[in-house]
Amino acid sequence: MDVQAILESVAASAGSDELVFPTTTDMALKVQRVLDDPDCSIDQLAKLVQADPLLAARVVAVANSATYNRSGRAIADVRNAVSRLGFNTLRVLAAAVVVRQMEGMARTPGHRELAVHLWHHTAHVAALAQVIARRFTHVDPDTTFFAGIIHEVGAFYLISRAVKYPGLLEAEHGALLAWEEGGAALVGRAVLKRLGAPAPVMEAIEGMWQGYLAMPPQSLADTLLLADCLAPLESPLSQLAGKGREGTEARIDIALDDKTLSSMLEESAAEVDSLIGALQS
Repeated sequence: MDVQAILESVAASAGSDELVFPTTTDMALKVQRVLDDPDCSIDQLAKLVQADPLLAARVVAVANSATYNRSGRAIADVRNAVSRLGFNTLRVLAAAVVVRQMEGMARTPGHRELAVHLWHHTAHVAALAQVIARRFTHVDPDTTFFAGIIHEVGAFYLISRAVKYPGLLEAEHGALLAWEEGGAALVGRAVLKRLGAPAPVMEAIEGMWQGYLAMPPQSLADTLLLADCLAPLESPLSQLAGKGREGTEARIDIALDDKTLSSMLEESAAEVDSLIGALQS
């Protein structure tokens, strides 16, 4: 199996296909139900939207479109995007996402399991990144959280397309090495461009793909990389590529004492629980 050729084909398709992901329908339906509640708040809606990578990316992209961004001030977080769009537009957007997802869900139990595992990894990275931003690197926490939520959209897209390539995601250990060695950037870049990811977020995720973590970490890219290294759950595609940590805990000297690191992990774990609750409510 020529995995590199498959990844190039998937990346090319992202430029022309309607993007369909395996985890979005349930969340979009939940957003619609919350919108029917006259007492729902912007914070409540933003929390739901940011629990799903595709929906979050679409909401921010639409908020930055010429129709809604008359001031020319770009938005790079979900809460401000929801506020700018308003509830009626969000309702239409969520409905459109639901309709498109119905025909493109991951079609095998194995692929669905991978998508769920990937989402849990994404949630941990996003929550950790937000805590690190607030307490250590001092970049904007909301933008950081959004970047963490969408940093694996290329992997979600690959899972959604894998039915066309039998055996791709069921291959032996190490078969997806091409994913770690440029494939993630190739596909991810194409998907993020199609989704209209804001420039600061795109640059940060590019920094993640390059893999250089400055010490001490300062930038948005550093924040995401550090969160990815510390996240207790890694990407299942990294495991398929033979680059997984095999459950070992990452230990990085980042000039934090054990107490500070422990409290950061506890705070992020609470946020992950909240995100999972949003999905399951």
